[in-house]
Amino acid sequence: MSETVTRIALALAAVLTLAATPTHAGAAMNERYERGWAALTALAPQRAQAVQDALADIAPDMGRFIVEFGYGDIFTRPGLDPASRQTATIAALTALGNAAPQLRFHIEAGLAAGLSPEAVIEILYVTTVFAGFPAGLNAIAIAREVFKERGVTVTPPNAHAPQDTDRRARGLAAVAVTSRTAGQHVLDSLAGIAPDMAGFLIEFSYGDVISRNVLTPAQKEISMIAAATARGSMEPQLKVHVKAARAVGMSREQIVEVIIQMAAYAGFPAAINGLAATRAALQELGEMQ
Repeated sequence: MSETVTRIALALAAVLTLAATPTHAGAAMNERYERGWAALTALAPQRAQAVQDALADIAPDMGRFIVEFGYGDIFTRPGLDPASRQTATIAALTALGNAAPQLRFHIEAGLAAGLSPEAVIEILYVTTVFAGFPAGLNAIAIAREVFKERGVTVTPPNAHAPQDTDRRARGLAAVAVTSRTAGQHVLDSLAGIAPDMAGFLIEFSYGDVISRNVLTPAQKEISMIAAATARGSMEPQLKVHVKAARAVGMSREQIVEVIIQMAAYAGFPAAINGLAATRAALQELGEMQ
């Protein structure tokens, strides 16, 4: 268990057993707030109060909503560990492309939750496949600033490059492992109109990016499910990656937790649409009536 996970567990235990006086100005005493505050400060002790202070003069209830709902209701749910939740959040905020301050916060929180700097960069690579190069480049610029401020160094990416130089073979192997027949259906659908796009999908998306070996298969699927849900217009792709997540060993509950978390970062409509796509994908797998 990482040091941060241990801190979160101890903080939550303290909240449940002690009636501690809150140190956050203006906060009403309630169990949801205390649970959320414990989780938030375990991840970002310096930043947590700054967020509350920045909202105090104009929208103090927004600060309360963040703590009570974002952390007290969502982040502390069982089903995903803190590093997995930060993986989903970093991917979603990168995919949205309009939340630079929040992405900075969650890259810092991801490091605190146990993600390595290399893992953070890999999440950004995977998300670039879904959100495009501008979104990926902007996110990498933010990561660079966070790493510099924290004195963090990153192992050169070439150290993680696959050794096999046959990009197509590598991509096809990744599709076979993660997407099975669903991936092949996507390729077949492009054959009659844009066969080169099918080639790019295999050789770049899967061969160059998804086949890389820094993230676990589950971390990659968490990133892709979060990005597709946050974008809000990728139902077919989301269904493919829900099925892929099941293929690499993620439980139905874990997949659903990733999408529930998107309510806090991409809004309820995106999360509800994501859950509908998930239900459809699981029905096609024969896992739901």
